[in-house]
Amino acid sequence: MICRTHKLSVTRQARLLKLSRSSVYYSTRGASHRVLRLMGKIDKLHLKHPFAGARMLRDLLRLDGEKVGRLHVSTLMRRMGVEALYQKPNTSKKAPGHKIYPYLLRNLPITRPGQVWAMDITYIPMARGFVYLTAVLDWRSRKVLSWRLSNTMDTRFCLEALNDAIDQFGLPEIVNTDQGSQFTSHAFTQRLNELDVRISMDGKGAWRDNVFVERLWRSVKYEEVYLKAYDSVREAKQAIGQYLSFYNQGRPHSSLDGQTPNQFYFTALPLSKAA
Repeated sequence: MICRTHKLSVTRQARLLKLSRSSVYYSTRGASHRVLRLMGKIDKLHLKHPFAGARMLRDLLRLDGEKVGRLHVSTLMRRMGVEALYQKPNTSKKAPGHKIYPYLLRNLPITRPGQVWAMDITYIPMARGFVYLTAVLDWRSRKVLSWRLSNTMDTRFCLEALNDAIDQFGLPEIVNTDQGSQFTSHAFTQRLNELDVRISMDGKGAWRDNVFVERLWRSVKYEEVYLKAYDSVREAKQAIGQYLSFYNQGRPHSSLDGQTPNQFYFTALPLSKAA
């Protein structure tokens, strides 16, 4: 967002974007090779055993030859945005000032594209670092409507993806997310409320509530990310973009009777909206 070669000073750009100047100049310390290796292994184990918490992941890592403690695994899980996926007690507990919305999809027939969108964030490992990927998925057709990469898990890049999807495909009836701080933030929920889009949120840690996004992440990682070692964010963006284009246009889905998400989306879309 900040262009250091622009005629406007960095200070002026930061003020216009309502960013603190310190955040513009801040540079994070790179993670060690061992930490990146552990995070990559945790990511794979989490996809394979989504119910595993820090203790089980610690034990699985030790079986793989990694000497690591539970607290360190727990710290890395928080850094990655990874959580054991099972229904937990006290799911109504929320971050201070953040409203949690009810889950609206239980027993709801989802019969057409544009009825329900889902959003989530996942960790993407690179050769010398990592980024986060967020995507907007049409629930019925599995089509990826929009996506963004970021080196921080903030609300901004989620809003950018949401607004991009709305600009391209119009408004859905419902947007379903998890209870992550990015999606419960005032900026994100206010945007949807302003547009009269209903907000649905998963039970905390309940992976089944957003299962189609979880399946997307598994496909992205096993069919693209884990086969590569991106040297830069630019390379990751280009490669993931190419994969998601293939996912939409060239990857048949058995749940769609062998059609691609694009074929199903544009065939099933009402003529007035498709036009």
